[in-house]
Amino acid sequence: MLIEIISWTAAVVLVITSVGLLISRDWRWSLGLLAVQYLGMFWLVRLHWPLAMAAVKLVTGWMAGSALNITRIGLAKDSNDDEEAWPQARLFRLLAAALVLLVVISATPRVNNVLPGIGLPAVFGGLILFGMGLLHLGITIRPLRVILGLLTVLSGFEIIYAALEGSVLVAALLAGINLGLALVGSYLLTAGPEPKTEESL
Repeated sequence: MLIEIISWTAAVVLVITSVGLLISRDWRWSLGLLAVQYLGMFWLVRLHWPLAMAAVKLVTGWMAGSALNITRIGLAKDSNDDEEAWPQARLFRLLAAALVLLVVISATPRVNNVLPGIGLPAVFGGLILFGMGLLHLGITIRPLRVILGLLTVLSGFEIIYAALEGSVLVAALLAGINLGLALVGSYLLTAGPEPKTEESL
């Protein structure tokens, strides 16, 4: 019973952090929310994997966030003048996030029936990260936000996949993909100036 309560708490944390990533204007808040998101993901993965393997996911996620943080600190401050432009406005994003949440709530029992043994909290958490990550990718072309969206999608996939496959090699491969995305994001952030007409972090 206690594990179930903690699992649902972790799933709610994933909802809060993924929506926060969607509407946050400050890159510091975004990377902080990403770190908390990996903490919730760690618990849901821990339901099916040993502690050491689940901890790899947490440490890898924090390393990816640290790499992005170190890179972003060295960049000049961007302008936030166009943050309220449609469809970048926070109201639009909140409405879109609410639609994703409704779809996930309705789809969770069906997915749990198709893939028995995962558990409703893990299915819900995985689907919410997957959906919010895709939404994030659909409304921005800024390098940092794109990488955050990709990391969120990958986290959602990993939560569900952890219940289906416990291979150490696959876990290492997914950890490498996370770090690779962070390195690509760091490179894109430093490769050249970003368009001024896009939303800013």
